[in-house]
Amino acid sequence: MPKGSDSNIRILIVDDHPVVRVGLTSMLAMQPGIEVIGSVSSGEEALGVLEKKSVDVVMLDLRMPGMNGIETLVSIKRKAMPVHVIVLTSYETDEDIYRAIQAGAEGYLLKNTSQREVSDAIRAVCAGNRYIPHSIASRLAERMTRSNLTPRELEILKILAKGLTNK
Repeated sequence: MPKGSDSNIRILIVDDHPVVRVGLTSMLAMQPGIEVIGSVSSGEEALGVLEKKSVDVVMLDLRMPGMNGIETLVSIKRKAMPVHVIVLTSYETDEDIYRAIQAGAEGYLLKNTSQREVSDAIRAVCAGNRYIPHSIASRLAERMTRSNLTPRELEILKILAKGLTNK
């Protein structure tokens, strides 16, 4: 839940494309209980904002010049910043998804995601859940069943694929 005295979920948008930052800011401004407190174009700028402002959720692009999304995410987690991170990207390769989740992302969305799903993902991660769209989770679970995962890891992936949480 939000850390501040008000009930708004505070969002920081991190994307190197101005049109994405402006569009996402406008879209989220229409959502009750969600407030965009800033938008920046790089991982370095994001870390600076996170050191100065109270943020609940970072919407983070993966591929940016300079410090990319994974490096930014690793730095956020290493510094134990109290913020949830949702990767918002146009890349859905298994490698990108695995790396983001392994680095600590609590959500993974594609840039063609609906306004409602973005809002749902933000609220889910603030409630302590992970958010991965069903189509991505199902595909990952299918591919992972062919790997060397433990039965418990496979069970968790199947639960995530059904849209449930691992909590």
